[in-house]
Amino acid sequence: MSEQSSAHAYLNWTKERIDEMDAALASLEAKAGQIKAEAKPKSDELIAELKKRRDEFQTTVKKQAEAGQATWEQTRKQSEAQWNGFEAQVKTYFETVGKQIGQQQTAFQNVAAAQVKAWREAAEKFHGEAAKVAAARRVDIDAAVKQMKADASEAEARLQKVKQAGSESWSALSAALAESRKAFDRANQAAWDVLKRSAPPTA
Repeated sequence: MSEQSSAHAYLNWTKERIDEMDAALASLEAKAGQIKAEAKPKSDELIAELKKRRDEFQTTVKKQAEAGQATWEQTRKQSEAQWNGFEAQVKTYFETVGKQIGQQQTAFQNVAAAQVKAWREAAEKFHGEAAKVAAARRVDIDAAVKQMKADASEAEARLQKVKQAGSESWSALSAALAESRKAFDRANQAAWDVLKRSAPPTA
């Protein structure tokens, strides 16, 4: 169960990042037609680079998912570096062409929605795995599920508050997403750690 728990935590982490990448790209592509003609080549170049980074990230995590736990731990830094590169590219987009059409709010809303969805899916996946553990350990597991759902609701409320502010810069919006992402990572890992401790020892 230990390796399986680590696998679930890692897979939740990667799925959340891929969902955010997809949401950001969909938002940018939806507004690409509104870019002024002189900025269109730069916009197309940045979107193509974002797609490339997303595809490289997906390839890396797919290879890691097929490997064992030791490989995940060794290569997680590579995945995080790829993720950080994607985020930096999104920032570059908004600093160069995205500010012309005011699409930062739309992108933020789409990425925030992807985060909230990832929180809920991770809580449900954890709940499903927890159902397989012996009843004697259910109190700890139920508490972890409850905490993860409460953390998800709190993160969603914070993101809604930022979304309602409306006129935040991409840096401020990105900081709110990063804070929520860190909370997701902590909650995800904590929940799977509880499950790992609750699993019966293997012979």
